[in-house]
Amino acid sequence: MPVPFLAPVLAFVFALFFAPALFAQAPAKVEQFTLANGLTVIVKPDRRAPTVAHMLWVRVGSMDEVDGTSGVAHALEHMMFKGTPDLKPGEFSRRVAVLGGRENAFTSRDATAYHQQIPASQLEAVMRLEADRFARNQWADDEFKREIEVIKEERRLRTEDSPHALMHEAATAMMFTASPYRRPVVGWMSDLDAMTPDDVRDFYRRWYVPGNAAVVVAGDVDGPQVRQLAEKYYGRIPAQATPVRKPRLEPLQTGLRRLDFKASASQAYVSLAFKVPALDARDLADPAEAAATASSPTAQAGRDALALTVLAAVLDGYSGARLERALVQGAGRMADSAGASNGLMGRGPQVFMLDGVPAEGKTAQQVADALRQQVTLIARDGVSEAELNRVKTQWVASEIYKLDSVFSQARELGSHWVLGLPLDAGARLIARLRTVSGDEVKAVAARYFGDDQLTQATLLPQPLDQTRPARAAAPALRH
Repeated sequence: MPVPFLAPVLAFVFALFFAPALFAQAPAKVEQFTLANGLTVIVKPDRRAPTVAHMLWVRVGSMDEVDGTSGVAHALEHMMFKGTPDLKPGEFSRRVAVLGGRENAFTSRDATAYHQQIPASQLEAVMRLEADRFARNQWADDEFKREIEVIKEERRLRTEDSPHALMHEAATAMMFTASPYRRPVVGWMSDLDAMTPDDVRDFYRRWYVPGNAAVVVAGDVDGPQVRQLAEKYYGRIPAQATPVRKPRLEPLQTGLRRLDFKASASQAYVSLAFKVPALDARDLADPAEAAATASSPTAQAGRDALALTVLAAVLDGYSGARLERALVQGAGRMADSAGASNGLMGRGPQVFMLDGVPAEGKTAQQVADALRQQVTLIARDGVSEAELNRVKTQWVASEIYKLDSVFSQARELGSHWVLGLPLDAGARLIARLRTVSGDEVKAVAARYFGDDQLTQATLLPQPLDQTRPARAAAPALRH
């Protein structure tokens, strides 16, 4: 990791003077093609080291579940490591380790992804393994019965043992009405208790089809090599119809939603979630195409999504940003911590988050009011050019640093594919960001932070339960 003091300075200088030239003169040589069975393959050569990141993305996540089976997408991710007709449970991971690689997987609201980073010479072996389990995953009922207990323990450790996580889960369930984002990725415990092996198998058969998947390879490779291997191993998988997705649009929120959440905790905590527009593929169209639709409501929403991301960075994007100076620093500080973030993109609706932990002698409502006051100040007075340039430069710098990792490159390409974005979405985002003005940041601060868009959740600390028995050692979690 770079020296803490020098890294921001070097990043600033590099991004300010060299990043525009990098994006303008050396575009990433990314190739995308589709196999006859519908599977997408994306290749990005990067020959700086003899290593390769291989990812399989499936455009299915918790938002594609139905009530009563929450958590099934994540459960299937676990079961994908439990075998094929030719591999015993756990054998996939052991073979990747023998090849000198490392691997894991993750499930989100929008997608599920499986990844390996291996020596370039072992790419064919990993593609053979991944194609095999994508097409022929199978396991005995007893394997599922054991693994579902691991998943339950994961939920206990990451959600039920965390007052903040429990509160966010409850707030999200209240925040969204029709959107499937209201369900937790790990699933409700009652659904995990009731889940059957066939629930998971049915989800696998329905969604794990070539037309709903993409293979992303980044590193010391070339396009023809990857195409040949993809045809050899993934191309033999039979085509199947991708399920039709019905729209589940979130109704317009028309009033404040408030949650007081009681949990064993030592400090209060407050979060404010405001419904905001998201960026989509149309907002990253070619310049000529974008100019033709610049005045449309959709284009305006896309501009607002970028401006909201800049606003979040002005509030909390660097050490000593507005929230830290106003709420956390100084003798009369209001909060022990304060933050801001914006959900720029996703398959479902997005929110702008403000949150904070009250300092001693302060209340959660005082922190909530202080957080909103900082947005109100920007809506009234705007932001300085220095603030605007700083957050833009830091975003560009983070994109540059990301290029150092082939895994980060593969992950970005895969996540963009999931959202239907162009291959050069990263560069286009930087170009759009550079055009965001101070007036636009001021305008979104005034437009999206009323009570009608707000879900406010407050953690009300309860005495810690000293009689609760200590939890036994947990099973090893995959991620």
